[in-house]
Amino acid sequence: MQRSLPCGQPCSRSLHCTTKPRELIEPAVKGTLNVLKASAEAKVKRVIIVSSGSAVVRNPNWPKDLVMDETCCSDEEHCRTTENWYSLYKTEAESEAWEYAKRTGLDVVAICPTLILGPILQSTVNASAKALIKILKDGCNSLENRLRLIVDARDVVEEQVMAYETPEAKGRYICMAHAIKAKDLVEKLRSTYPNYNYPKRCVLR
Repeated sequence: MQRSLPCGQPCSRSLHCTTKPRELIEPAVKGTLNVLKASAEAKVKRVIIVSSGSAVVRNPNWPKDLVMDETCCSDEEHCRTTENWYSLYKTEAESEAWEYAKRTGLDVVAICPTLILGPILQSTVNASAKALIKILKDGCNSLENRLRLIVDARDVVEEQVMAYETPEAKGRYICMAHAIKAKDLVEKLRSTYPNYNYPKRCVLR
């Protein structure tokens, strides 16, 4: 279901969701700020930002014996060095959002979902769906057997609504439901869809 409001119609809260590739990092970050500024001018009470787990986990300086939680932020320089542009964009955009919230007093809540799988509304394939399609059809010789952190798209929507409607909500919230090794994910998919071209083997790297 999709709803739209005429431009300028009064509202009390807004949701901002966006994903951009490497070459659009700067305008995408500015786009996030534009949404915040427009929300502040419209006297919106709360803005829900859909950030990413990638804005949480890319931090090599985080203590090894400490579980990563909402207080951990990806290191921007590390993202640049490793050319992880998606993580860099999400980290920069969220950082700018928090700075803007501090300056203006705008109530901002960030949702940080991990790999989102599930029904999609658009006709084009998004980055998350491509990750799944690659496992189904790529037929590569080997796949890194790393842990995949997955959340259903409908759960992400539900968390946005909860953050929107719960007055006590504040700060960041990691949104993750399932942790599974790549090998186990391949086997689950193979058991349901046996005729696809799966990776030949899963390896540790």
